[in-house]
Amino acid sequence: MLDVPDLRFLIALSTAPSLAAAARSLNVTPPAVSQRLAALEDRLRLRLIERGRGQLRLTAEGGYLVDRAKSILDDVERLSEEMSARAGRIEGPIHVIAPFGFGRLRVAPVLAHFGNENPDLRPTLSLSEDPVGVMNEGLWDVLIHVGRLPNLRITQHKLASNRRFLVASPDYARRFGLPQRPEEVSAHRVGVVRENRADTTLWPLTGPDGVETSLRVQSVFGCNDGEALRGWALDGYGIVERSEWSVSADLSAGRLVRVLPDWSLPDADILALLNPRAVRLLRIDKFVDRLTAEIGAAPII
Repeated sequence: MLDVPDLRFLIALSTAPSLAAAARSLNVTPPAVSQRLAALEDRLRLRLIERGRGQLRLTAEGGYLVDRAKSILDDVERLSEEMSARAGRIEGPIHVIAPFGFGRLRVAPVLAHFGNENPDLRPTLSLSEDPVGVMNEGLWDVLIHVGRLPNLRITQHKLASNRRFLVASPDYARRFGLPQRPEEVSAHRVGVVRENRADTTLWPLTGPDGVETSLRVQSVFGCNDGEALRGWALDGYGIVERSEWSVSADLSAGRLVRVLPDWSLPDADILALLNPRAVRLLRIDKFVDRLTAEIGAAPII
């Protein structure tokens, strides 16, 4: 007979490059792993894993058993989730992926507060310059994205509206003046966010008369962290494009000024994407509700 610990043990073996690596992941000694595997194979009267030099390899029977074990454990976990939800408990793991700046400044505090209020929650936050690009690299529950998205067939919640602005410091404006039309931007120092998936040197602008134009800029400086770029703009280094959530307080305080204020960039709304396996989990629903309440209530210009 197999039990849940047996299934978890087999899955750990299937993902390990060696028995020694499996022992480290299970926090036991290599002989203990070998003995447990041999006992399990004797009980089933089947060879599950080929030993030898190099990476561990599942036999056909071992591969079948591991696939079924994953499905069974998913069902067990989902059943546990359903019973917790019925009892109104917010508990278990929650893995959130978010962009560097927005994740650090806006998502991390919300997740921390949510975890403090629900001590049985086990939160993890992963920051990435390309959150959408890491969707397929591991398990996650909620992905925060700022800006336009490809046509993803996945549940999405709009957390807040978010405009994009061109900004510079008053000191930069005094020293170099500010462009009055898009074609004058080429005479200025421009900084861009360096991202893997986006062409950040192309600024699509809509004028006060509704006419659209695409402005190709030659960047002088750049960074993969937008908040670092904002800091350079505050220091008078040049003109940058930033989200409303990032610079609204700076604009209100006069630390930054709008550049080409009569011209608009496409909005970059703040979205929460839900992993299909996490849809309708109580802890996920409540966390997204909290994000919507706190991020959506942030002050804007």
